[in-house]
This record gives sequence, structure tokens and C-alpha cells, in this order.
Amino acid sequence: MNGSTVTVASEGSASILHADLDSFYASVEQRDRPELLGKPVIVGGGIVLAASYEAKRRGVYTPMPEHRARRLCPDAIVVSPRFDAYTEASRRVFEIFDDTTPLVEGMSIDEAFLDVRGLLRTAGTPAEIAARLRQRVAAEVGLPITVGVARTKFLAKVASGVAKPDGLLVVDPARETEFLHPLPVGKLWGVGPITERKLNDRGLVTVADVAAVAEEHLVAMVGAAAGRHLHALANHRDPRRVDTGRRRGSIGSQQALGRGPKSFDTIEALLLGIVDRVTRRMRTAERVGRTVTVRFRFGDFERATRARSLPHPTSATEPVAAVAMSVLREHRSMIEQRGLTLIGLSVGNLRNGSEGVEQLVLPFGRKDTSGLDSTVDDLRRRFGHAALTRASLVHQRGGFETPKLPD
Repeated sequence: MNGSTVTVASEGSASILHADLDSFYASVEQRDRPELLGKPVIVGGGIVLAASYEAKRRGVYTPMPEHRARRLCPDAIVVSPRFDAYTEASRRVFEIFDDTTPLVEGMSIDEAFLDVRGLLRTAGTPAEIAARLRQRVAAEVGLPITVGVARTKFLAKVASGVAKPDGLLVVDPARETEFLHPLPVGKLWGVGPITERKLNDRGLVTVADVAAVAEEHLVAMVGAAAGRHLHALANHRDPRRVDTGRRRGSIGSQQALGRGPKSFDTIEALLLGIVDRVTRRMRTAERVGRTVTVRFRFGDFERATRARSLPHPTSATEPVAAVAMSVLREHRSMIEQRGLTLIGLSVGNLRNGSEGVEQLVLPFGRKDTSGLDSTVDDLRRRFGHAALTRASLVHQRGGFETPKLPD
């Protein structure tokens, strides 16, 4: 597969995305050191933590002893891991996930499931959403990512594995059996090398072979839990939903601004739009948070991150906007001198809104805006996001495209 490959027929209810960054640690190293692009790269120190696809094609895999990897790939470039860089890249990618849908289940630092049901009217088909997500990760974070789209989490994960590297594959619900059954049994979720050998020894080589075996026979081969699990997956049964209980610690969004000049009023308006987007998604997810973080990327590609804590957790738009605008204005002279190519905002220290959280106490003379937030959210749910727009954003539409906000 490659970045231009999309396999899709009639999508039906294929609305679960499995997004998986390609050779994550190694890709971050190649992004930050362009001289490594196209070369076999190994991240590790005694053991292979990650390998670029150039190294994988030479037989290097994770976790392999470094001395063995060097024998397989003598020209490999071995670099020490930089976990701060990987954590930062992961955070930025997950902000794009969270910006795509509030239904995100993070599986690890470099992969997640996303449920995009209900976004057809506002964001397009699952295939279009997946393609746009991949484009954003490439443009805003500089990393390749593969996405599988299917009716179930299992099939979505299998699809992303088949589509790697840097690909997109949509499994048509009407052709699930055709897609799944020819694959080797090792593609079944939970089948490691030992179980795969055990099944192969009994003549079960493909998923179709496993699907043809009665459940009780599989239980006798590999045990009760594993046997039932394999029988269900081989017959493409996976009732699990995307578990939003496994939520990230923050919800955020960012906007690339391009290299051209922008007035400070334009930047203020765009940040307000991002605040609207983030707080609306927090309310949709029934989450509140205390820490507001604003991120800048200047014209010279230097970055700055500034965090401020609110007195109380909230998901209300006004207090978050007040903090964001304060941080932005503190950096006005720097922005006007150096230019700005990206601005972002996230709200962290999240907790469930149902946990008896006290809303932010507004200054004297200000009204509680929670009712206004609820009314605006309801109107946008009923009539689409474009039904209501900040006046400051309307003035920007002529010369700068405001981000499309998913409902």
C-alpha cells in the first residue's frame, strides 16, 4: 500500500477507524533529521525499539538485539531514543484525533480507534474523514500514518495492518469474508507466534480454516477464552465499541496558518474559533478541565508552549477564551516580529463532567454563560455548525479559510 491507495466499495456501516503511525519512533527521527530519509534507521540502545521500513525490509524487527540487527543491516544508522520528542509528536497527533471525533480510544502512544458514526452530514464519509486525517497528520505533524476503516474494531485493525505503510484501506461490510478469510491466522487479534504455530500444526493456516472449525474444537486446541475469541473473530464478530472511557488527558485543536502575513486581529479570531471548537467537543464528551495550553509556531519554525491553570474545572467557552486571549496578547510583539505559522490550544487535567465539578466562578458583573453555550450547541446540532458563527470569524472568511468544524 502507499499514500495514494484507497480501497473502498459501498461503505455501509464501516465507521470505525484504526489509525496507526508508521514506525513511529523511527519516523520521528527521519522527520527531525532529513538526512535520514530513505535510509535504514534503528532506534535503540542494545535492543531495537523501532526500525524504519528501510530497515524492516532487511529483516530488522522489534524487539531484536542490536548486534543481530547490525548483522542483518550493516549500513543501518542507530540513534538513541528521544522520548520527549515522541511524547510531543504523539500528543499533537492525538489532538488531531480528538479534533476529528470525540469518540477516541487510545491504544498506545502511536495508535487509536476512532468512531465517526453520525458525522456524514458535517464531515463526509468515513473514507473521506480518514483521508483528511492522514493529510492533517502529514501536514501538521510531519509523520506518515496508516488508517483502516471497517464495521468492527478488529477488522479496522486488520485493515490498517494490510494497508501499511502510509496507506488507507476501507473494508466494505458486504465483502468482509472475502477480505478476512484468505489472511494468515497470525492476523487474528491475539494470535502470537506460539498460538500461530499451534494452529498451523493442526492444519489451520488461514482465517478461513479457523472459521470452519467448530468452537468447541478451537477451545480444545488453545483453551476456553482464546478458542471462543478466535472463533468469533474468524467469523468477523466483534461487538466491542470504541471505549471513550480510555480517554486522553487533554482535548485540543490547532490550525496551520501558512507563511503569508496575517494581522493580529485575524490571529485572535482564529484562536477564538479554536476555543469554540475545543470547548464544544468537551461538552459533547461531558468533560471538564483546568489547564489551558496555547501553542505557537513562529515564522522561523521555533515553537513556544504556554500553560495557565483555571481556578476550577470547566467546559464553558468564555473562561477558556479569556485565558487563551490573555496568553496570545502577552506574545503579540513576538508574533508581529517573527510571524506565526501555527496556533493551537488544548485543555488538560480533564475529568468527567458528572463528577460534581464546580464551574468556574466568573468575575463580578458577568453573567453565567453556560446557558448560552448549551443553546449554541443545540442549534449547531440541529442545523449544522454553519448556523452560528462568531462575528469576528465572518470577517476572516474573505481572506483566510476558517477551519471546518465537525459536528
